[in-house]
Amino acid sequence: MTRDLDAARRFYGAVLDWTFRDTHLGERFALAYRHGAPVAGFGTLADDLALPATWTPYFATADANLAAARIRERGATVAVGPLAFGLGRAVLAADPAGAVFGLWQGEVLEDWRVGHGAAPAWLELRTHGAFAAAIFYGEVLDWAGEAPGSCVAAYEHDHVVLRHGNDTVARISGGAVGEDPDPHLRPRWHVHFPVPDLEAAIEAANCAGGRPVSPVETSVADRRITLRDPEGALFTVLAAQG
Repeated sequence: MTRDLDAARRFYGAVLDWTFRDTHLGERFALAYRHGAPVAGFGTLADDLALPATWTPYFATADANLAAARIRERGATVAVGPLAFGLGRAVLAADPAGAVFGLWQGEVLEDWRVGHGAAPAWLELRTHGAFAAAIFYGEVLDWAGEAPGSCVAAYEHDHVVLRHGNDTVARISGGAVGEDPDPHLRPRWHVHFPVPDLEAAIEAANCAGGRPVSPVETSVADRRITLRDPEGALFTVLAAQG
């Protein structure tokens, strides 16, 4: 969600090599593509909403009404919906720790999934207690359920890993501080996008009005850095090693 859709298109087009297409929802929305494959959705924030520009993950659900009821039953907040949106129904909510996320009931592309192709590399929830958060999302979204395609959560090395089949799609880690002014430390979902060249992405972000907000981190699998776009939305880019 952004307050300036045209500026967001220019920034993410430069940094992540995305192109954009208008949608049937009107001029306030756009879809981002990389190499012809869909990556993410962009929407313009209403002028009367005092909300920051941000990336929000939407999780597929078979029943938005049931999922919204489960959210409320567990002391969390449903901010918007369920409401009709395009070819489906959407919910915007906050978990008990305050991390914002969405739900989507409707068509999902069969060949689109986190960790593959142009899709985000993975998602991360930074929160107070990883185990409690895993229980909340597991009950709301029926992780480890019997339905085909259900995700499975496993507790590993002080954080929770969410897998869909053999793919790791999300991680839940502790350490966030509820009222800290630094958005890095508040409970939130964080999105990681793959790039072929980390240094080129950093340079493009700097030239387009963004800036790094973390050092480059290196692991056996990849190198990554967290960036802030010109409106303040945080995201991480990562490049595979080797």
